[in-house]
Amino acid sequence: MKELKGLYVITDETLIEGRKHKTIAEKALKAGAKIIQLRDKYCSDLYFFKTARRIKELCDKYNGIFIINDRIHIAMAVDADGVNIGQNDLPLPQVRKLLGPDKIIGVTCKSVDDAVLAEKQGADYLGVGPIFSTQTKLDAGAVIGPDFIKELKENVGIPIAAIGGINERNIDSVVKTGADMICVISAVVCAEDPEQATLDLVSKLIKK
Repeated sequence: MKELKGLYVITDETLIEGRKHKTIAEKALKAGAKIIQLRDKYCSDLYFFKTARRIKELCDKYNGIFIINDRIHIAMAVDADGVNIGQNDLPLPQVRKLLGPDKIIGVTCKSVDDAVLAEKQGADYLGVGPIFSTQTKLDAGAVIGPDFIKELKENVGIPIAAIGGINERNIDSVVKTGADMICVISAVVCAEDPEQATLDLVSKLIKK
């Protein structure tokens, strides 16, 4: 399994008109992002599948990790590296049966109990947030702050991906907690120059 570490960019086509998933993914990968997650709650399965296939090719080209949000059947169809699931999605043991032992399964967690259970059930990483206030995912829930990651680190041993309102101004405070992956959406997607924005964020991680 590839190392779960570094900048984790989640694509979104709803934030900037005309800015497509594939474009975001390619610019981020070129600039050093290690993980790309394709997330789209609104598009058809056909559109998602075609987009996923293109991003899979990009991730293979740049040696990146390709994660699909929720749509397990499409992750299987395009041979993505893995999926990210939430607390209301198909249970992790069933997802593992579908994907097999070698695929990455990330689980979004809101509490230590959720995290401990996810690790026990075989999750490969935990998605934790929102670290800061965010307008990108309105159903993300209450802000938990960077210190929660330190608490999780004392209770679980798998990689942690911090998400929610992280940008160039506050990324240092998250890196200091020991988070293995830093997830961003608007910090890259909404940037005037997504490639440069990715470079700036990656440079912060390299310096840690």
